[in-house]
Amino acid sequence: MEVENPNPSADPQPQEEEQQPNSKKLKMSTTTSDDDENYDKAAADGTILPRKPRYKRRKIAIFFAYCGVGYQGMQKNPGAKTIEGDLEEALYHSGAVPEQDRGLPKRFDFARSARTDKGVSAVGQVVSGRFYVDPPGFIERLNSKLSPQIRIFGFKRVTGSFNAKKFCDRRRYVYLIPVFALDPSCHRDRESVLASVGSENELVKCLECSERGRKVFGVMGKRNFNSKSDFEAVSVDSSITLNTSSLLELENDENIVVKTSENGNGNYSADDNKFNPEPVKDLGDGAAQSDKVEEDKVDCGNVDGNSKLEKRSGFSYGEQERERFNRILKFYEGTHNFHNFTTRTKAEDPSAKRYIISFNANTTIKVDGIELVKCEVIGQSFMLHQIRKMIGLAVAIMRNIAPESLIETAFEQNVNINVPMAPEVGLYLDECFFSSYNKKWKDSHEELSMKAYAEEAEDFKMKYIYSHIASTEHKDGVVALWLHSLNYRNYSDLRGLNSGQSTETKCDEFVDNCQNTDVKHNEAVDTAE
Repeated sequence: MEVENPNPSADPQPQEEEQQPNSKKLKMSTTTSDDDENYDKAAADGTILPRKPRYKRRKIAIFFAYCGVGYQGMQKNPGAKTIEGDLEEALYHSGAVPEQDRGLPKRFDFARSARTDKGVSAVGQVVSGRFYVDPPGFIERLNSKLSPQIRIFGFKRVTGSFNAKKFCDRRRYVYLIPVFALDPSCHRDRESVLASVGSENELVKCLECSERGRKVFGVMGKRNFNSKSDFEAVSVDSSITLNTSSLLELENDENIVVKTSENGNGNYSADDNKFNPEPVKDLGDGAAQSDKVEEDKVDCGNVDGNSKLEKRSGFSYGEQERERFNRILKFYEGTHNFHNFTTRTKAEDPSAKRYIISFNANTTIKVDGIELVKCEVIGQSFMLHQIRKMIGLAVAIMRNIAPESLIETAFEQNVNINVPMAPEVGLYLDECFFSSYNKKWKDSHEELSMKAYAEEAEDFKMKYIYSHIASTEHKDGVVALWLHSLNYRNYSDLRGLNSGQSTETKCDEFVDNCQNTDVKHNEAVDTAE
């Protein structure tokens, strides 16, 4: 029989035990999972199940290459397509990075050996971090998640404290510059061409470059042809009928205005301030001239192979040119203040001082009909645009637009110079070196170098990087257009004037100074950008 509460209005006594929260926290297991529970249940029933393998993160260095076209550089940048961004996503999708670490490179100790600029390629890039590399087939899985223009060569185990950036001793970059860019008479600026009109020797006018320049804003500079009086004629030997050695094949039927004279061979003379290239063989009737633009096409059907080659190039990268170019590049070697060869770095900043180990241009290669000079520079580290600006000034000197002494002037801390910057398409990172690390850990770890991947790297260069450089020049004429911008209107500091000297100095006075490389400037003009 149920007993009713005699005092229904009175609340029942609270049960303290039920209302008090349980102060004991649940202990989270870090060693068990659903697979472990299933394995334990199966073991109790006598069933044997294969246990899922457990993998550990490994500290590794990854060697890879990429073609920089279409990317905004190596370093990850929000909102931009970068090599590092694609690589991180590929690492995640291949299982090397767990879900909780996706997009957080610090969690897996990510580091890169070098940062390349927009459009710059690499064949010896190295990154390091802690990744899941098991089970076997890590490289294949990673490459399957990347575009063909990014190729992983392999990886090597490294020490726990290894950092691809901090442990990199040296970096070697290569810049491929077309041979015709070193020819003083090739792709001259408009003022020089107009100034030579009516003279005994007239420079070649590039109709193709003029047409391309209209499509690329700013590359040709201001369209002002009133500065003819500031320039004197620079003579060109009559045997040179085409001013591009490799910009476009003759079969493309490029429209080029060819105007020459009947004078003989000759060399540079300081007395008359004229530059005449070395003599070349007679081209015969294949270089017929016409006053009409439509007929100013070089007909290569009536000449043999040898004459055809010489017709395309009156300038060659011979022993004398190689010696001079190497002498110019050697000015960069050593420790200098490169504040004029970068942006956003002041001269007083200690980081502006960089050490260049070597800089040379001893070899040439030919890709798709374009002969390229291979400029190799090795240094501890480089700043933004530094290599491209070093090449830009060296090319200006080779073309007799600036004196050799201007390089040493640009190193001075109290001098600001607007240095021309070569296009990015010809630059790529060739290799990163870890000499100190290899020497210290040679007995316990693998050597970090590109030796094991040399053949793959060479194939990648030929297929993606070299072919891209040649095709870009054939299609867009990037270097040719840049050469047209190398003039005193765009880069007035290339005159290399002494303090107090008039900026209206004519070209003939400057060319004379270019040849006398032994004379040093006492004080350069301080012309801020």
